[in-house]
Amino acid sequence: MPHREAAGRGIRSAQAGMLVNTALAVTKLVAGIVGNSYALVADAVESAADIFSSLIVWSGLSVASRDPDETYPFGYGKAESLAAAIVSLMLLGAAVGISIEAIREIVTPHHAPAAWTLAVLVGVVVVKTLLSRRVGHVGRAIGSSAVQADAWHHMSDALTSAAAFVGISVAVIGGPGFEAADDWAALVASAIIVYNGITMLRPAVADLMDRSAGPEVLVPVRMAAESVSGVLATEKLAMRRTGMTYRVTIHVQTDPEMPLHEAHILSGKVKSAIRTAVPQVQSVLVHMEPFEPADGRRTNS
Repeated sequence: MPHREAAGRGIRSAQAGMLVNTALAVTKLVAGIVGNSYALVADAVESAADIFSSLIVWSGLSVASRDPDETYPFGYGKAESLAAAIVSLMLLGAAVGISIEAIREIVTPHHAPAAWTLAVLVGVVVVKTLLSRRVGHVGRAIGSSAVQADAWHHMSDALTSAAAFVGISVAVIGGPGFEAADDWAALVASAIIVYNGITMLRPAVADLMDRSAGPEVLVPVRMAAESVSGVLATEKLAMRRTGMTYRVTIHVQTDPEMPLHEAHILSGKVKSAIRTAVPQVQSVLVHMEPFEPADGRRTNS
């Protein structure tokens, strides 16, 4: 899938998420205040954070889709990974805030939440689960860590809503003495959010640190290069992720007697073979070297 087309799909998913989260945040905030449920209010905060996370993903993908220029000769792809890291940190921040307020509510006597808030939560869980699956599918299809982080953000919202449902149910069924059950649910949900935030942050930081691609990508790249006629061996394959694309540097060995012009043509064939085998590869730098057999004896081609 072309880079710009992939970015466009990611941006549209982020826009859809913003619209859904705006509606859900308002609904949960009103229901939480009127229904006396802090778990719902905490859930509304989570949805509000989702709005900003989708906006950041949108902005990150818009920047990442730009072509390289003189100022950024290696492109803007890291903006996508940076967006994923920011979304993850926002998720962790939201979890800390929810935890602090949940503890405050636990130690402060208050009325039990209204039973009708359970219906609101059921609707939220269904909507957010479906949205998370849809956004996650887009993220995997285009290879975007930012979009996948956004999908996790939606799923964490569904989880907090499910936890709130359990807590409110306990408070309603248990009656006096169980008023704080939904606050405990909010505290449990915050722990889930922390886990998801750390899970999303790690790959984003790894991409920003130029961690090597995994064998599922490296192996096809090496095999594609070695399949080109005239390539006698490959070595020093380095591959890093830049947003939704990869940049490859590979050393290719060929006949030491090959003229420079022919070696140049061969390097072009290697580039084409790699980009055909792994479409996510945006650029390939090929270093041509003379072939040196392991036994030190050269062979005639």
